Amino acid sequence: MKSFAVIGGSTGIGKGLIELLQVSNIVVATYNNTSDNSGFNSNVRFIHHNVLESNLNPQDFPTQLDGLAYCVGAINLKPFARATEQDFIKDYQLQVLGAIKAIQTLLPNLKAAPNASIVLFSTVAVQTGFNFHSIVSASKGAIEGLTKALAAELAPKIRVNCIAPSITQTPLANSLLNTPEKIEANASRHPLKKIGQPHDVAALANFLLNNEASWITGQIFGVDGGMSSIK
Repeated sequence: MKSFAVIGGSTGIGKGLIELLQVSNIVVATYNNTSDNSGFNSNVRFIHHNVLESNLNPQDFPTQLDGLAYCVGAINLKPFARATEQDFIKDYQLQVLGAIKAIQTLLPNLKAAPNASIVLFSTVAVQTGFNFHSIVSASKGAIEGLTKALAAELAPKIRVNCIAPSITQTPLANSLLNTPEKIEANASRHPLKKIGQPHDVAALANFLLNNEASWITGQIFGVDGGMSSIK
């Protein structure tokens, strides 16, 4: 039985990923604000962790980790002229430094596995470019660069890949999808004319974490209803 760490696993894509992993793996996941972790089986254990306030304790995780997914995120949208230095710093701390610290802390655990995998998350906005997305695009652009750099440095022992979704029906995007009109408007922007669901993204993350993807590293995968490549 393999062991995985999911940082930010109590809601959204992280929760969807755990639902897939728990079937035949041990999963240690973190939560911050949402503590309702019902619905998972006995293979799943949750620990509280605030990315902005504390570091992970490697002793809370199996000494051998087959995979790590960093699912913590934020969607802070505002006009660039109104974005403050602190907006950019806080977003970078959450989305980039949080991932860096998690990987550095758990790297010995990952190296102890025969072939480990790391999955990070970006956004379609990095490569496509959207109004009011300067804060999140700056952070997620750094994540895409980090993915490439770590994939090179940690090969061949550890694979590193990144998923760049479009807007997905999760609590994180609730303010953008909280009315039928908003859902319809956002769906119409995608060639597939629908909003992504957590399982759409979690399924790819599950694949990348497991041996079926053993010859894939250093890639940025768009899961975006065709938005990044089709007009």
